[in-house]
Amino acid sequence: MNHSPRARPLLASAAIVATIALAGCQIDGTLPPPNSKAMAPLSPRIAAEIAQKNMDKESPILVRIFKQESELEIWKQDRDGRFALLKTYPICRWSGELGPKFREGDRQAPEGFYTITPGQMNPNSQYYLSFDLGYPNAFDRAHGRTGANLMVHGDCSSRGCYSMTDEQISEIYALGREAFFGGQKAFQVQAYPFRMTPQNLAKHRNNPHMAFWKMLKKGNDHFEVTRLEPKVDVCDRHYVFDAENPHDPNRPLSFSPVGKCPAYQVAAEITSAVLEKQRRDEVQTAELIRHGTTAAPVRTYADGGMHPIFAAAVKRNEVGTQSTAFSLASVPGTVPATVRPPKTAEFNDTPDGAVAPAVMSVAATSPVNEQPVRAVASEPATPPKATSTTGSLFSGWFSSKPTSSTTTNDGPIDRVAKLIGLRGSEETPKPPAAVPPAKSKVAARTTNTPAPGAIRPRPAEAKPVEAEVQRPAAPAQAAPAPAAPATLAGAAPPVPAGTFESRWQAFR
Repeated sequence: MNHSPRARPLLASAAIVATIALAGCQIDGTLPPPNSKAMAPLSPRIAAEIAQKNMDKESPILVRIFKQESELEIWKQDRDGRFALLKTYPICRWSGELGPKFREGDRQAPEGFYTITPGQMNPNSQYYLSFDLGYPNAFDRAHGRTGANLMVHGDCSSRGCYSMTDEQISEIYALGREAFFGGQKAFQVQAYPFRMTPQNLAKHRNNPHMAFWKMLKKGNDHFEVTRLEPKVDVCDRHYVFDAENPHDPNRPLSFSPVGKCPAYQVAAEITSAVLEKQRRDEVQTAELIRHGTTAAPVRTYADGGMHPIFAAAVKRNEVGTQSTAFSLASVPGTVPATVRPPKTAEFNDTPDGAVAPAVMSVAATSPVNEQPVRAVASEPATPPKATSTTGSLFSGWFSSKPTSSTTTNDGPIDRVAKLIGLRGSEETPKPPAAVPPAKSKVAARTTNTPAPGAIRPRPAEAKPVEAEVQRPAAPAQAAPAPAAPATLAGAAPPVPAGTFESRWQAFR
């Protein structure tokens, strides 16, 4: 059944009421009221910003995360169909070091391309609000990486997650919710170690993860030259971007994460723009290295990061202050008095039981199928604890499958989901026979893709694990390996990937 655009928000609201009434989305055994934190409206301030930037409240969103800078960006589709930066949020806390996540318990925040469906939105999070990144994705699984329940959430506390303040996650959550109401079936999260600039590439040129990062940079470049959400696939244990069928751009290809890549092509205009950007970046990177840019040390057992705005606030609060609330106008949200800052230059003291960051020299790994470079003591397998939720606010009527932290509800709610046409989908890729790639015309694509306060004390109590367990103690000293060459070593360029064709079905 088709419905007019004006009727869709009403149907979505009706579905929410049905979800609450029938599924019983519970918090401590009680039903949340319709105006609970998960349904808090966008503030007049962010609504005004959306309008000023030629955007609609319910247009698709896209999220970009940068570890080194400790920043999270929300991009939103404008009325011209391109994504534009809406707002940059300082990240209150992330854990681990620069580099991808390898295994359960390594405290690493993931890096890569992740898809967030409505079923991954958790209104009952123990960390105020959250959404699951969906780690491990197809690329992670193809490399045998393990872990679960890696979130973007509130509470400024991380064991493998990207943690915001409660006020920040409330706004981010609301922006995602409104995009789902507008018909976006999923939004993309692009998680990077740092901004993919020539300066950062020159600085980190000796890092063993550089080949992996250069692959991520291809996706970054596709987004930056098109301002469209890149279509992401995985084959031969590589990410490929904006791949389209060389025989029929409107017919989807099948991809096997561990199998041979099918023959695919990239729209000519995307290919040329990406190659030109890559050429400029490589020239600038080489010039920076030639003029003496110092290579950053490779750190292992690092303790993550915190945006300087939060680091400065916590440092000031530590001086002659116990676990009491304080107010700083420069801090965007409420930070718990029990926050554990990272062991950085701003925080020289090492908490009890923590391992100070070690610096080691490592040899370059293979382009993509890299292995962890740090020696980690053995630890017993610790399955993640179950959350206290009985179901996501969205999972019963948006999602096509349950996640580890949510439960899909069938029956009347499922029928409401189908009625409003917002149920997600996924494909089981199968690699077809390879043929030489050819150019094709690009089809137009519409991608389907949120306050200052006081720092308050939190009760010192254990919370259900929504992220990763503590890292074991590090060895006393890591044996140095041969230093990597001071060049940007990386994988051979894969087949260019790109398309403007429509990823998503028309919203009905």
